Amino acid sequence: MRGGSQSPVGARPGRGRPARRGGFRRRGAPTQARLLALRVLLRVERTRAYADLALHAALAQSPLVGPDRALATELVYGTLRWRGRLDYLLSKVLDRELDKLEPIVVAGLRLGAYQIVFSERIPSSAAVDESVRCVHALGAERAGGLVNAVLRRFAGEFQQLALPDLATDPVGHLTHALSQPAWLAQRWIDVFGPEEAAALARALNEVPPRTVRANRLRTTRDALLAELVTRFPNATACRLAPDGIVLGRRGDPGRDPAFQSGRMTVQDESSQLVVELLDPQPADRVLDACAAPGAKATGIAERLGPGGCVLALDRHTRRLGLLRRDARRLGLENVQTRVRDASAPLSDLVEERPFDRVLVDAPCSGLGALRRNPDARWRVAPTDISKLADVQGAILAQASSCLRVGGALVYSTCTLLPEENEAVVSTFLTEQPGFRLVPISELPPRLAPVLTESGYLRCLPQRDDTDGFFAARLERVR
Repeated sequence: MRGGSQSPVGARPGRGRPARRGGFRRRGAPTQARLLALRVLLRVERTRAYADLALHAALAQSPLVGPDRALATELVYGTLRWRGRLDYLLSKVLDRELDKLEPIVVAGLRLGAYQIVFSERIPSSAAVDESVRCVHALGAERAGGLVNAVLRRFAGEFQQLALPDLATDPVGHLTHALSQPAWLAQRWIDVFGPEEAAALARALNEVPPRTVRANRLRTTRDALLAELVTRFPNATACRLAPDGIVLGRRGDPGRDPAFQSGRMTVQDESSQLVVELLDPQPADRVLDACAAPGAKATGIAERLGPGGCVLALDRHTRRLGLLRRDARRLGLENVQTRVRDASAPLSDLVEERPFDRVLVDAPCSGLGALRRNPDARWRVAPTDISKLADVQGAILAQASSCLRVGGALVYSTCTLLPEENEAVVSTFLTEQPGFRLVPISELPPRLAPVLTESGYLRCLPQRDDTDGFFAARLERVR
């Protein structure tokens, strides 16, 4: 990823398709892939919709197939990933503030600018023309002239525009060159230092790998890998997760026959390692306090076998429905679900007997998974972090009451901010003296490459090519 210090901003090889491959269109109409992308971007901007859900719904209702679906997906996620850089560069060719323009104009400018800067296979002229057509198609014909003029000027000048330098302006570099909100850029620098923060930001702007978990009740990883490599030529075994396979960065594993037959689940390697840290054993009774949509719960269930069971809680009925559907697809009969808010008392769950293991995969800011959810960086506010930490602490306290003496509790998040991670664990241990943090010497040796000296699991996108994850294993000692 070209960071651009004080040198001109160069174009980057992209995955965009040539203009003629942009979907079906009538004379004078935009390609359907671009029009769909603009609609999704507008919905995200206007209603704060989640990009993945909005895109999934739009694609489900569209006639797009194959490369055109891929183009629409790239345009949505790429524009959201690089919004910070695009806005900075656009501001240099605008005679007014970007946020003073109509949302449809802003979205059209960002969509066109993304194609101009990041896709060498889409000519700038096509990017400009298609953006104007999209704006017209959505009823903003009077704005077409502005979009056309700005993008034409942008196409001619963007390569001469300099970006802030990391050495002299680290916050500006992370904000404007690497597309992080200013508050988050400062936090990354505070936590990691300028150089490592920049490496993290670059990694968070990459397209994530497609990673799956073999269902050990129906196949083995080696057998599944031998099959998948015929459809995903870059497929390889995960470095640390024993059931994991990285398929590469293209393709849709959710449409693969192995997925449809219940022999695999889509799950990032870092998420799989959380279950490794929990280390469920056959016949264990396990509580997953924040389970939906369920990849960890089903991963636990596959390890337990028929003698064990998972009780999966979530406060969202619809999301628990997704978990139940996935359990059926995987052939799991040892998963029970219950609609519960885990931040409220859970004492009734241990009337029979306490749980052997408890997983608290807490709701969090999700800032470690920005590769998969690039819009989250623009949705999360700095004030959200302390509120989330309060909820995380409450869930951890309630879930811990369900654990037997000698049992294991794993607290995990997909964020890298200490306020949601180490600070939550530290507060819990202070308030709950009956628990201890399990030291690194007692943790599974397989996890050593991602364990800190204190025994925390920390996966870093720039180091491990996974989502950013944190986890701590605690033990109830009395």
